[in-house]
This record gives sequence, structure tokens and C-alpha cells, in this order.
Amino acid sequence: MIEKGHDESKENGTRLTNEEVRRYSRHLILPEVGVEGQRRLKGASVLIVGTGGLGSPVSIYLAAAGVGRIGLVDFDVVDTSNLQRQILYSEEDVGRSKVQAAREKLLAMNPHIEIDIYEQRLSSSNALTVLKEYDVIVDGTDNFPTRYLVNDACVLLGKPYVYGSILRFDGQASVFYPGKGPCYRCLFPEPPPPGTVPSCAEAGVLGILPGVIGVIQATEAIKLILGKGEALIGRLLLFDALKMEFSEVKLHRDPKCPVCGENPTVKELIDYEIFCGLTPEEHLEPSWEIEPEELKRMMNNGDRVTVIDVRESQERQISKITGSVSIPLNKIKEKVNELSRSDLIVLQCRTGIRSAKALKILRDAGFNNLKNLKGGINAWADQVDPKMPKY
Repeated sequence: MIEKGHDESKENGTRLTNEEVRRYSRHLILPEVGVEGQRRLKGASVLIVGTGGLGSPVSIYLAAAGVGRIGLVDFDVVDTSNLQRQILYSEEDVGRSKVQAAREKLLAMNPHIEIDIYEQRLSSSNALTVLKEYDVIVDGTDNFPTRYLVNDACVLLGKPYVYGSILRFDGQASVFYPGKGPCYRCLFPEPPPPGTVPSCAEAGVLGILPGVIGVIQATEAIKLILGKGEALIGRLLLFDALKMEFSEVKLHRDPKCPVCGENPTVKELIDYEIFCGLTPEEHLEPSWEIEPEELKRMMNNGDRVTVIDVRESQERQISKITGSVSIPLNKIKEKVNELSRSDLIVLQCRTGIRSAKALKILRDAGFNNLKNLKGGINAWADQVDPKMPKY
């Protein structure tokens, strides 16, 4: 149960109206919820960091359940590629602020709740201020810097952190509750080296998967508020959609954890971009990039250019630059000796991120005549071939 001081005035303010009694009637007849439990939900507050694949089902079910105050943090806008899994949005929302569209949809679903929106990137400078106002923090993010940021902020504030993660066909969930079990850093003391774990944009994700994990996160948040059941504290729940199989790993608190251990060294929020190795040096200088129109001009002129597509084979079935050579990113090192050092080599992927990694691999191998296609094949579609599909 979420630990709070007794506030009689707040308790009186969470009395259920006749309309709410009708709305939540299936909750009220559950002995584990009842009127008292529903009032707890109405008086509770949950912050959802990220309103994408995970944040969509989490927010929908928490709103429907009657959580009285829901905060939404996201600085992004709705893109067509989101609609495959981010069920909170529709075609008419493309281009709109996610949190503004989400607030509109959730209030239409349940006008008896409050929705706070934070149209900003969560950072070390604002995280403590934002998180301290809520009882439970739910993680709907997709990057390591924000996960470590949310974890550390929750430990410093003593807030329960409902964790979820998805990729391809696999998902995982847990609850990190300061003083009651391990934290995220106990599970992952150090972030993986940059580029070793692909994002959903790079590797893909089954559209249904965030629904499964998001519903589990919403369930855990409600259980924490009600103080019922056994929370996923000290347990990592793993889900394999291809096998339709759940498994569980026991987690233990690390007494040497720099955040929640016996002698913590992290007593304030740090720069999580640097902590995760995402320093400015990771980005390519403009001199290593080539615009799509310039590459097209060189190819038309018959210049000695080799375009290497570092995407996976299934991506080339969607779109490809005529004449490009397929060498997936994980095969680049194996193919170094097969590449010409005299020709200009242009690396290309979907948006330019993976190809930038490939360029660095070849540069470290002694290649100098290299360029990265700025914006990837999506930019090529925008600037050179408008008929080419984007994804």
C-alpha cells in the first residue's frame, strides 16, 4: 500500500458521487476494492513518464479505473508510425502534441478525474519537482538515460517506480520500491554500451506487446494504491510473445548500490546522458555527412560511390536505394576486407543513426573516404524519391 499520512479533509473530498458509484460498480462489489478501495483510487495520483506504446494502455486503464489524478510527461508529437501500437491516438491526432491529445481522450473517457500534462523532456533539473507531486511513478519510456533518471529520482523521493520495457516480441515488468526491495540500478548497475541495444524504431516491436506490458504496469499501480495482492517488488516478470510464455527472475537489493545501498554515493540527480555514454562525441561532425540530393547527383554523374545499406533484410523489402549494397550493421566488421578504400563509401539506414555507428566502425578500421547519408532513406524519400514509402 502507498504510505500516506492521514488527511481527513482529503478523505472527505474523495467521497463517491452517485454517478461514480454506477460507473465503478464492478469494482465496488469486489471485496478487495469496495467503496474504501475506490475512494483510495480517487484520492491517488499517478505520474506516467512517456505516453507512447506503454503509456497508452497504462493511462487508459488507470483513467477507466478512476485514479483521481494522472500526470502525463512527454515532449513528442503523434506520428503515423505510432498508430500501430499507441492505441491512445488516431489518424486525426497525427502531428499533435501527445500529451494534449492524450488529455483530451482520457477526459472524454472519464470526466471525473484530473489530468496534468507536462509537455517537456524529463531531466535532472525538473524530475524531482515533477515526481514529488505523485504517489506512484509509471515508466513508459524507451531509453536508458530516462530510466536511470526516473529510478534515481524515485529512490531520492521514496516513490514506488513501476517499470516496463519492450522490444521486438519480448517485454518485462517490475516494481522498484525504495526501502522495500531493489531498485533499477540493483538490476542494471551500469547501462549497456551505446549502440548495443537497439531501440524499437531500429529493431521493431509487435504492436500488441506494449498492451500486454502496459496492462501489467497499470495493474501493479492499482495494487499499490489499494494495498492488495503481491506487488512485483523483488521480481522481474518476463514475457515472450512468440512462445506466449511468462517467466520470473528473483531480484535482490545490492548493498553496494550507489543509490539505494548501505552507503549511497548518488545523493542528487546527475547527467544521465553522460552516465549512459551519450556524450557529444558520439554524434558525427557535419563533414562526415552527405545530403540525399548530393548523393543522387554523384550517382547520376557516375562518380565512384558505394552505398552500403546497414539495415536488416526485411527493411530492404520496404524500400531501398537502387544500386545500394546490403551489409547489416552487425556484419560490417566481418566485411571490412571486402570493401574498397578508394571509392567513396556512403553508409545508409532508416534515419542515419545505425549508419553513423557503421561509419565509426569503418573509420576505426582505417577508412577515411566515408560519408553518412544524413536523415537516412527517409530523408532520401523526402528529397529525392517522394514515391518511396517511409516507415
